[in-house]
Amino acid sequence: MRTIIEPFRIKSVETIRMTTREQRRELLTAAHYNLFGLQSKDVLIDLLTDSGTGAMSSEQWAAMMRGDESYAGSPSFARFTAAVQDLMPFEHIIPTHQGRAAEAILFSILGGAGRNIPNNTHFDTTRGNIESSGARAFDLVIEEGKDPASLHPFKGNMDLTRLEAFMVEHGDTVPCVMITLTNNAGGGQPVSLENIRAVALIARAHGKPFIIDGCRFAENAWFIKQREPGQGDRSIKDIVRDCFSCADGMTMSAKKDGFANIGGWLALNDGELAALARAKLIQTEGFPTYGGLAGRDLEAIAQGLVEIVDEDYLRYRIRTNEYIVERLDALGIPVVKPAGGHAVFIDARRWLSHIDPLQYPGQALACALYEVGGIRSCEIGTVMFGRQPDGSEVPAMMDLVRLAMPRRTYTQSHADYIVEVFEELVAQKDALRGYRISWEPKMMRHFSCHFEPLD
Repeated sequence: MRTIIEPFRIKSVETIRMTTREQRRELLTAAHYNLFGLQSKDVLIDLLTDSGTGAMSSEQWAAMMRGDESYAGSPSFARFTAAVQDLMPFEHIIPTHQGRAAEAILFSILGGAGRNIPNNTHFDTTRGNIESSGARAFDLVIEEGKDPASLHPFKGNMDLTRLEAFMVEHGDTVPCVMITLTNNAGGGQPVSLENIRAVALIARAHGKPFIIDGCRFAENAWFIKQREPGQGDRSIKDIVRDCFSCADGMTMSAKKDGFANIGGWLALNDGELAALARAKLIQTEGFPTYGGLAGRDLEAIAQGLVEIVDEDYLRYRIRTNEYIVERLDALGIPVVKPAGGHAVFIDARRWLSHIDPLQYPGQALACALYEVGGIRSCEIGTVMFGRQPDGSEVPAMMDLVRLAMPRRTYTQSHADYIVEVFEELVAQKDALRGYRISWEPKMMRHFSCHFEPLD
């Protein structure tokens, strides 16, 4: 059949409050034009993030009833650990309340002034945790990953030549090498298994641990199965294990490909590093067998890890984004191609070329999507990445708008509605205006800064 249906039935529903354009205009003004400031009840289709916003399965809800809330030694932790190690063969599994907590613990140990950490592209909280430690974050994605129109099958790949040169130049100042699966800031683009292995070899040749940010590991494995020669007949689970067998550790937000509403972990093979991490965990998160999570959350993650490698689900998941990308492309709207794993990305800088990058074309488009159709999206561009550690501001590599699709939450009609909102915007785009930031915090400004529209 040509139609790839949702591989699930809906058992519970949540009412969407329908709003008018005039109401949304007022709400946007009250939120200082920052979509993070909106109340979720005022959003028709919430594509701000796919992190923790998906629908859990009946099996996950059933598993939560097994949650044991003992402070230490809970059997829920044992089931959680077994589920993680079934996919990611690391020796030490350290639960955290979400992925950024794992990053904070890791870089409190490995970071610090004078340290330099390479990645394909650091996402916002990763970069924030690195820079708050005093270290510097460097992005070394391949050139094709900087071109939204490029059809390279693995645009998330690390540039191996640049990585080798970086390691030679920075030497002892590099505490670890990272790679992000999939590359969120670069349009949800995958990394090939070949590239993961090559990055691991370079890291080890220089005596550095190799850390994977694995938030969307299953989606990345699906792309490897579909696009990488020699991988098509392998199971998703086997591909996942191969990816992580290359690494010395990982950070993870279980709110993405863990199918959970909260949770994450730090996994390591180095026993001494793990001991330091557990000490920091006790100080900031909780005892090492719960790490800031309830036992029921550990159970939900354990079951989610079983479900996420289901190929029927992954086929549907990726096809949803492909469908929207194809429809927008037919409208002449520049989108990141090929379609990403967790989201649709609009090239706002190219589409709204009359708005200067330092006037935030991504923010202009995100605000218009909400006003016209009640869709909440996220700017991935100069607002998020333009402010430099020295306080200066430069245009980001790209100005994108991300429509992050929550897992198992919306249906085909929601996808068609998204396309219809863009159809409305096609006729209005030249009238859209840029923004200025009227207030911002010192770090990770995009979460809470205030905007004003330019005349």
